[in-house]
Formats: sequence, C-alpha cells, structure tokens
Amino acid sequence: MRIVAFYSPKGGVGKTASAVNIAYLASADHLTTLLWDMDPQGAASFYLSGATRTKGKKIGKLLDGREPIADFIEENVYPNLDLLPAHPSFRHFDLKLEEDGRSSPLKEILAPLSEDTSLVILDCPPGQSRLTEHVLKIADLVYVPLVPTWLSLNSWGQFKELVKDKKLGSKKLRPFFTLVDRRKNLHKDLVDRNEELFDHPSRAIISYSSAVEKMGEKGQPLEILAPNSQPAAGYRQIWKEMKKELWR
Repeated sequence: MRIVAFYSPKGGVGKTASAVNIAYLASADHLTTLLWDMDPQGAASFYLSGATRTKGKKIGKLLDGREPIADFIEENVYPNLDLLPAHPSFRHFDLKLEEDGRSSPLKEILAPLSEDTSLVILDCPPGQSRLTEHVLKIADLVYVPLVPTWLSLNSWGQFKELVKDKKLGSKKLRPFFTLVDRRKNLHKDLVDRNEELFDHPSRAIISYSSAVEKMGEKGQPLEILAPNSQPAAGYRQIWKEMKKELWR
C-alpha cells in the first residue's frame, strides 16, 4: 500500500481538487484507492457529493480504537474508489494526536487496509500542525500545489525548512503549480522556471479553469465532467509521474 498526501500551507490553491482528481484517476487505472478527507471543512467529500451523501464520524472513535477504520469508509463511491468522509470533529485532530501516545497513530490506523488497498490519498487541512508532521512521517510522496506568486513561493520555502528541520523527508516533496494563468507575466515566468525553483517538481501545470469550479456544482471529477479541459490533462500528467515513482 502506498500513501500520497496533498498538502498546502494555505487554502484556496486547488489542493482538494487535485486530491480528488488524482484519486479518481488511480481508481480508473484499476488500483483500489482510498481518499481520506482530513479537512474538517469536508471539501473532498463535497466534491464527491454526486456519488455519496455519507456523513463522516467523530475522529476520536477512530483514534482511540473504539471503531475500526472500515466503519468510517464509504465504499465504491466510484469503482475502486472508497472515501473516508470528513467530520466537524476533525478540527480537533491535532488535539487528539497530542493526547495519543503512539509514535505513528495514522500508520497503525491504516494498517488493516494494507492487503486490500493499493493507494491511500490524504487530503490534508491547510496550515502547519501536529497532523502535518504525522502525515509527512507516513507519506511516500507529498504533493504541494502552489499558485505561481512570490507569496506562495515564500510559504513553500518556510514549509520546506520545517520539513528539513524536523527531518520529515524533503526528498518526498513534489511541488506543482496550480491556478496558472499564462496571460499574467509573473505566472508565465515562474512556470517557465519550474525546474530552477524546485528540487523535485512535477512537470504538470494545472491551469485556471471554470471546469474545476464546476466540480463542486456537479459533484464529479474532471475526468468525467471535462476530460478535454487543460486541468484534466494536467492531472493525468501528475498521475503518470506519480504512478511511475510509486511502482517503479
């Protein structure tokens, strides 16, 4: 079982849309996939609302072992794609992890799925927290969406330093540009400098498009909603790169 996290220091950068689309592409590629919506706002669960209306459960029951992870999962929201929906209690995730004495509780929670699940996608809440550190410990790769602006690059630099200082695995970080508008000179310049700016960047570019906004309206991933759109092509590129890295 492989684990991939989608994380951003700030919201509104296309993190959840990326997690949902990659999870769908993996499942369409015949890999049994679990998307865990860790963000209490529940955006990933909302994006898939066309396939499931399931409400999540309180995180405490999962962390303390009162209920197994299987009881939290909505199976087959699409073929081969399961969802662990968000719940408002996820806002206490950090506090619960502080109270938990285990060194790697998330790994232990996911362990029962290892035989039947090929890929776990973690849609993480924004910000730097205890949960962020636990996710970085167990993730094989961490994809970090960035809008091509200097402020985003500054946030990226701060996050990278945190990962380095805490020895959480800088080599697993995969930054990629989202909400790209090549009509803007700064966007075009930074995108063209992709490999200069980052150590291990994705080559994919996720363009700004109304198609992504329609995901929330229709409750569908882009591969169903708008497969010919530029963002859909970008996500296919990310999945191609990810699959090669994880199963080479």
